[in-house]
Amino acid sequence: MGTLKGMNAFVSGAEQGIGYAIVSQLINEGCNVYFHYHSDESGPRSLLKQAELAGVKANYSYADLTSEIETQDCVGKAIDFLGGVNILVNNVGGLVGRKKLGEIDKVFLNEVFDRNITTMLNVTQMMLPYLLNKTSGSSIVNIASLAGRTGGHEGSLVYSAAKGAVLTWTRSLAAELGPHGIRINAVAPGFILGTRFHRNHTSDSSSELTIKTIPLARAGQPEDVARAVVFLSSEYDGFINGATLDINGGVYCV
Repeated sequence: MGTLKGMNAFVSGAEQGIGYAIVSQLINEGCNVYFHYHSDESGPRSLLKQAELAGVKANYSYADLTSEIETQDCVGKAIDFLGGVNILVNNVGGLVGRKKLGEIDKVFLNEVFDRNITTMLNVTQMMLPYLLNKTSGSSIVNIASLAGRTGGHEGSLVYSAAKGAVLTWTRSLAAELGPHGIRINAVAPGFILGTRFHRNHTSDSSSELTIKTIPLARAGQPEDVARAVVFLSSEYDGFINGATLDINGGVYCV
């Protein structure tokens, strides 16, 4: 496991939950971080204070990452601030809403895929020249979901398909960019409390039922995911490539 001290990272969707925890953990490891937010600025402001106390560089900006123009602007600000990037974490995504097959229309389909796939495409494409410029190797970590493995719960058909695409994207891109010294891996979180996803889309009764199915008999926390992302990031010159690390308490094992 390599050191992250002095490395530079870009993280999308860091205002709360898993993204926030990832940036916080990277800061704790001595990494300089530029991160993106879309809705709430209170989390990013808190992360800046943490970075200042830790003695590392950190900054952030708003962007709609489904827009190529806004993504390019955000990435440009990150490179100007950091001077280069070793690590990219594609965290932006979301369920949008629960809809069964008969309720799905093209507007909804496109919105879910834009949020989970287009954002990842835009950021990765625009970060690629800077990741290629690292002689020590670079690392990309994509945030998928247990739903991409299992199909998810009722009403998550489109979201599950999108997260399944994230897993396939990760494997394909690992083969494409591996020869250039860039490793691409994914993490697939299961039931993680402390996120906007479950606050908005999961009832208390559903949470209780889900926890009963988890062998570890508890829900995950954003920090559980962040530790895995930091591990994959720190292996920037390692031999793990095209892999998915499942973080679900033992619900799904491969």
